[in-house]
Amino acid sequence: MTRPSNRLARIVDSPLFTSVVLAVIVANAVVLGLQTYEGVVDRYDDLLDLLNAIFLGFFVVELALRIGAYGRRPQDFFRSGWNIFDFVVIGVAFVPGVRENSTLLRLARLLRVVRVIRLLPDLRILLTAVARSLPPLGSMPVLTTLILFVYGMVGWSLFGDAAPKEWGDIGSAMLTLFTLLTLENFPVYLEQGREIHPWSWIYFVSFALVAAFIVLNVLIGIVLNSMEEARALERRRVEGGPVADRIATIRAALDDLEYDLMHTKRPRE
Repeated sequence: MTRPSNRLARIVDSPLFTSVVLAVIVANAVVLGLQTYEGVVDRYDDLLDLLNAIFLGFFVVELALRIGAYGRRPQDFFRSGWNIFDFVVIGVAFVPGVRENSTLLRLARLLRVVRVIRLLPDLRILLTAVARSLPPLGSMPVLTTLILFVYGMVGWSLFGDAAPKEWGDIGSAMLTLFTLLTLENFPVYLEQGREIHPWSWIYFVSFALVAAFIVLNVLIGIVLNSMEEARALERRRVEGGPVADRIATIRAALDDLEYDLMHTKRPRE
């Protein structure tokens, strides 16, 4: 006979259940958006509050079903960081003082909308990629600052007297170069520099090659590599799902067997 927890697990993991939860999250977001319009709040404030209460009740039931899907081992629910996030986001609405504070209550409701990240695999991969790219990106600000400082000092020496607004000191020069990282107004600065020094195009072209192209391409490469790692992690998580389910089923069966052995009365001799 199939265990109820297994049937419940199949229900909460089904695409239909996920679609319903996603639809409720979107509806919750729409209601939160409507509450930013004073005219709508004046006319439908009670209805909007009722809908928010219904959404919260739905999410509580959803959370209870997902915890119940773990059967005799509900603590396994908290082995996933996303599950902990859902538990905190939903449970924060019941923290004393939150419901009495309108700002905190709005923030708590807004956090429930953020749960959409867990339901959309592509968005979850993107967020994981961003998180994994942060450590490699730690040295990028140092490298960028060094490039801006070196080129800023050269720019100050070349153009500081003729264009003090853009190059009058190291701070202004670095800020100008930071703007040039995006190549915004690059022809304007190039033409201004050529009017001061005819060979200044070498300065601007080299900066564009070193900073705008190399630095940005390294940044893009780090993000793309993190995206591939995140996709690989998600693939392993999905492929490992059936194996994990079988392990959980075997573990639950052993727990049932141990429970039956402990509560079975021994025959009298």
